[in-house]
Amino acid sequence: MKKMLLKLKRSGISPYIWAILTILPFYFIFQSPSKSEIVIGIALTILFFVSLRLAFISKKWPVHLWTIILIVISMTMTLLFQYVYFAFFIAYCSGNVKNRVTFLILYIIHLLYTAASISLIAVFNNDLFLQQLPFIIILCISVILLPITIYNRKRQEGLEQQLEYANNKIAELVKQEERQRIARDLHDTLGQKLSLIGLKSDLARKLIYKNPEQSQNELKDIQQTARTALNEVRTIVSQMRGIRLKEGFVSIHEILHAAQIEVKADHDIKLKNVSLFLENILSMCVKEAVNNIVKHSQATTCWITVEQSDKEIQIKVEDDGIGIRDQHYYARGNGLIGMKERLEFVNGSLEIEVSDGTILTMKVPTVMRR
Repeated sequence: MKKMLLKLKRSGISPYIWAILTILPFYFIFQSPSKSEIVIGIALTILFFVSLRLAFISKKWPVHLWTIILIVISMTMTLLFQYVYFAFFIAYCSGNVKNRVTFLILYIIHLLYTAASISLIAVFNNDLFLQQLPFIIILCISVILLPITIYNRKRQEGLEQQLEYANNKIAELVKQEERQRIARDLHDTLGQKLSLIGLKSDLARKLIYKNPEQSQNELKDIQQTARTALNEVRTIVSQMRGIRLKEGFVSIHEILHAAQIEVKADHDIKLKNVSLFLENILSMCVKEAVNNIVKHSQATTCWITVEQSDKEIQIKVEDDGIGIRDQHYYARGNGLIGMKERLEFVNGSLEIEVSDGTILTMKVPTVMRR
């Protein structure tokens, strides 16, 4: 009961106006001297409100049917009792139609019906027409404006619901993308360090009897690498810190040097008008490419070149290893998939060429499209 009262309070005087319009036809009906007409009028009024309810809950073609029935009943009430105010209800009902074509058809039919009803009263009962002239003017304005107002309001509400749904969908996609990004970052950072630790552990195990001093050095490198990995994981968890490409090359040199792979790359890398976000993505991709060289290529030399033009940035990572022999690796390699997804996110591309080794070419536009 409290909810109903609160709803009525928020609705203003609108419910009371509709209540008066619901009772008003009986005033006209009981003005008739004929009891049969009174019975017919009451039956038509009840049928009108039943049809009105069915018109509200119907969809597609039944809406046309019930609206026509409403218009016929209203026309009959006009002829018998000179009551034209059912037009308010029909106008409100037609305004709630969602389909644009159906709305326009019902709107035009209702306008013609209202004009015909008012004309009938003016011709056959001019005195009544003059007495009700102010109310008839209000009726005409309502029939013209009310359906359009309600239709636009419903359409606006529908658009707002769609917008809310779209915003929720975008929020879910952003969360999903963030999860994937964190997964890729963990793979590209922690995965590389663990691979390096495994590589150095194997080397230390082999050298523990042959060259104990070198084995101790490798164990120290393992300890340092583990600490570095821990710091990077903490940094990722606390805040996804962006890494400049020049900073990323420092760790890349360490990884290749530890794997006894010669590095041939520019030490002085200067990119112009490039955001930290884009440099971070490029750095992660180069690290993943180097990680693949260390794990799979059996290479002795790695070449890394960075070129920037007005239109794009191009990075080539080349090795002299055995190449990618298994073509299915393209589909199942998490590293390559992660690189491709990262580059596509900034409208970039990844090209793979296999000859005497493997050449990975990464291209991203200098100015990102928005």
